[in-house]
Formats: sequence, structure tokens, C-alpha cells
Amino acid sequence: MHASQGRSAGLGLALASAFAFGGSGVAAKPLIEAGLDPLHVVWLRVAGAALVMLPVAWRHRDLLRRKPALLVGFGLLAVAGVQAFYFASISRIPVGVALLIEYLAPALVLGWVRFVQRRPVTRAAALGVVLAAGGLACVVQVWSGLSFDLVGLLLALAAACCQVGYFVLSDQGADEAEQADPLGVIAYGLLIGALVLTLVARPWGMDWGVLGGRADMDGTSVPAWLLLGWIVLIATVLAYVTGVISVRRLSPQVAGVVACLEAVVATVLAWILLGEHLDAPQIIGGAVVLVGAFIAQSSTPKAPPSEPVAGSGPATGADGSTERDAQLPAGRTAS
Repeated sequence: MHASQGRSAGLGLALASAFAFGGSGVAAKPLIEAGLDPLHVVWLRVAGAALVMLPVAWRHRDLLRRKPALLVGFGLLAVAGVQAFYFASISRIPVGVALLIEYLAPALVLGWVRFVQRRPVTRAAALGVVLAAGGLACVVQVWSGLSFDLVGLLLALAAACCQVGYFVLSDQGADEAEQADPLGVIAYGLLIGALVLTLVARPWGMDWGVLGGRADMDGTSVPAWLLLGWIVLIATVLAYVTGVISVRRLSPQVAGVVACLEAVVATVLAWILLGEHLDAPQIIGGAVVLVGAFIAQSSTPKAPPSEPVAGSGPATGADGSTERDAQLPAGRTAS
């Protein structure tokens, strides 16, 4: 009963996180069209979130001594890598194609679990990923971008690999006596990511005047600072926090599949707020993504086995704690 309620709550929070992350692109696009460079928008997003999370970083400052490699890896891969490679890729290939390639990450994670860690993968989890990837192909209309740029494809694949690194880092230290607090890792990941992106984006050359003006959202004039506030507080801070809580109730593999809904949310919000209409294949694809996420989530058994299984529930210790209590959220994108 409690396990079922925990999974339901985790799924709801994962959906909330996907919604929050999915809204970032809708808010960022008007800022880019108003004159900001995409990398500058990414830097503002990460740096702003890092400032908000500074109190959390101070509270968990002992992580700098205990888990320096984890913090650096998280900042480089989960924050700076995914963001920078994604925005670089969409400057050369269609956004839909880049999104689809990046969301191959959950499937790549299962490949890592099966062939590198040599752990079994449930058929339901694998089927859920296949359905989600197929549905995403319809949502982003991959067939509309048939003239590919090799460099753009490699950049998008690099973003997907960074997401895989994020998933793998989520499992690090889960079985240790002195576990790393997920919120602390996220706070330092954002700080490290902001430092790295500062070197890449070079914000000192940014047109700061754009933030004091207004941006156009499908004919509606919106203050630029309001859009930036949404990106920082909702699409980054709130999205990461809800992701942390949700992954404690869902395995990284299941949460990764649910994260695929981010692309669906982004497309629907673009339809409503930016006037980018969906057609029948996209609507069908969105339904398939939902089905895939549900199948993967429902594959979690009530009584977990002694050995971890991808797509299954966590092992419970003698004190009632679970292995997932120290896990980080599933991977995120910059869309």
C-alpha cells in the first residue's frame, strides 16, 4: 500500500518536474528572438539557479571534501555538458532532431546497465523506452529534418552522452554509509556548471539591455525579466528539486523514461503560448510516450529482488531506508 502510494507520488512529482523543465524552451525562445545569444540564455539560467541554491551549497559544504569528483562530474556533465552541447546542436540541426537524439539517453542508460554493468533489464522497462523513443519521433517530427549536418548530429549525441553520465552519477555512492545529499550535489553542480559556462558563453559580451526590455510571445509583449525569472526559478530550481524528490520513489531508468514527457510538454506549451500547432502524428506520438512511461513505471515489482534490476524498485535496508534515498534526479535537457 505504502509502496504503491510512494510510486504514485513519485510519478506525479516526475510529471511536475517534466512540466517545469518543458517550459524552459517556451520562455527562452522569445529572449533569443529579442537578441540574446542562446549560450547567454543558458548561462543566465544556470548562473541564476546557482545563486538561488547558494544557501544549500553552504549547508552541504562538507561535500567539497568528501565528494569532489562527484561534484565536478555532475557540474561538467549534468549541467554544463547537456546545456552547452544541446544549444550548440540546435544552431546547426532542427530542434526536433536534436531533442530526439538527446532523448536517446534513457535507451543508452539501459545499454550501459545491461552491457557495462552486466545487470539484467526487465522487458517492460526496455519496451517502455522503445515506445517512448518511437513516440518522441512522432512528437518532434524527425522526418522533417532529413538533411543532416554531421557536426550538429555529433553535438546532439554528445548531449545525450552527457545525460548518460548524469544517470550513471545518480547511482554513485547509493550503497555507502556516508551518502551525498542530492540537493547538495545539485547546488554544487550548478555552481561548477556556471563557472564552466562562463568560460564558454563569455557573458561579458552579452547585450544586457535586452533584459530590461520586452520580448514578444506570439503577439503578446512580455517583460524579459519575467521570462528569465521563470527559466531560473521554475524551469531550473523547482524542476531539479521536484526531480530529486521523485527519483527517491522511482528508479533512475523509470524516471528517465518519464523525463521523456518533457519534449511533449514543451511541444504543447509551444502550441498554446507560441502558436506552434500540433498535427495528428504529434498528438498520437504524445500518447505513445505516455503509454511507454506508464509501462516502464508499472514494471516496478512490489517485492524487489536482492539484486538491483533496471526498471525495478529499490532494495530496503533493515532500518527501512532505501537505496534510492541518496540518488539524484533523472537527466534533464535544456529544451
